[in-house]
Amino acid sequence: MNALILAGSRGPDDPMAKAAGVSHKALLPVAGVPMLLRVVEAVRATPGMERIHVCIEDARVIEQVPELEALRRADSLEVVPAADSPAASVAAALRRIDLARPLLVTTGDHPLLTPAILRRFIESAPADCDLAVALAPADVVAAAYPGAIRTFYRLGKRRFSGCNLFLVRSPRAAGVADFWRRMEAHRKRPLRLIWEIGPLVLLRVVLGLMDAEQAFAYLSRKAGAVIRPVELPVAEAAIDVDKPADLALVERIFAGRA
Repeated sequence: MNALILAGSRGPDDPMAKAAGVSHKALLPVAGVPMLLRVVEAVRATPGMERIHVCIEDARVIEQVPELEALRRADSLEVVPAADSPAASVAAALRRIDLARPLLVTTGDHPLLTPAILRRFIESAPADCDLAVALAPADVVAAAYPGAIRTFYRLGKRRFSGCNLFLVRSPRAAGVADFWRRMEAHRKRPLRLIWEIGPLVLLRVVLGLMDAEQAFAYLSRKAGAVIRPVELPVAEAAIDVDKPADLALVERIFAGRA
């Protein structure tokens, strides 16, 4: 399979990038190593992985990390241009990348990823779907890292955290990216967003009346592709670096491993 790593900039005002003195948050060092390099190394070490695509605005950014530039020169890593939002970037990338084989999609701010986590997700992803989405149970995350600030979504009687891990199994998954892009366009118009998703469905989610399987079945109908959730009971899979508290937590985890 191939891989797509989203590493686009959040703009000049990204506080995490500014604090670290780097152009892109994905270049922020964690335990002395740029996050993007950690993600690329985890992906490369995953069995069955072929070509790695990094979605970023300018290929010259890769030159700032010698190890990544060496991979690019060796034609093991390809840069695809980022668009003006994550959804638009994915939609554009899926039009450029050959989807004849599965495509792992993740983000460049996910330094705790390991080949074991990625292999577990890939092996757990159902074969009868166009897109698989990893979800980490809230109780697993809270038990491993009590006090960690994460966003949990209630689905039925359980809560989950997203993992920024996706597996594209067929070209029909491009329709999911287009659906995501349409929803993203309404993010500043909540009423329009609610109307597009369906107010009764949102009410059922809020009331805990729709579990993960039901929610993803509904999204599948809206997006025109089969989307399946994959429960990934690994706390580190749910931890990316979005704010200073995340960075502090990840640094403590690496210090503990050392």
